[in-house]
Amino acid sequence: MGTTRMNPYLSFRDNAREAMEFYQSVFGGQLDVSTFGDFQASEDPSEQDNVMHSQLETEGGMVLMGSDTPKSMGDPSGNGYPVAIFGDDDAELRGYFDKLSDGGSVTMPLEQAPWGDSFGMCADKFGVNWMMNISGTGASPQSS
Repeated sequence: MGTTRMNPYLSFRDNAREAMEFYQSVFGGQLDVSTFGDFQASEDPSEQDNVMHSQLETEGGMVLMGSDTPKSMGDPSGNGYPVAIFGDDDAELRGYFDKLSDGGSVTMPLEQAPWGDSFGMCADKFGVNWMMNISGTGASPQSS
């Protein structure tokens, strides 16, 4: 049986390249970008440099994809769902949270949650919502 993965795919309006380069500055990794012009995929001359597909893959195996939504398809709708990052490296995940919320807003501070982990939520400067859960950072909810 083959490997199947589920990855977030974000939709933007004319600023996917800027957003994906920002995420590369947050997470590191290799960013590959293809434009509508690269594939002659849009008749609209104003969309030739827009991103048809981009993929950021980090050394740790995280994958984030995104593209610009063509004007003919209406408003992008994918940003209403948060991207969740779960892990146990406190410094790494707090660093991501701080970088993602810079220029955006913290909707829930990253602090100890009732289940014992640290949890927080923010919206970045592109309007994408993020959830961060750092396991094993708080006291256990019940001690025996």
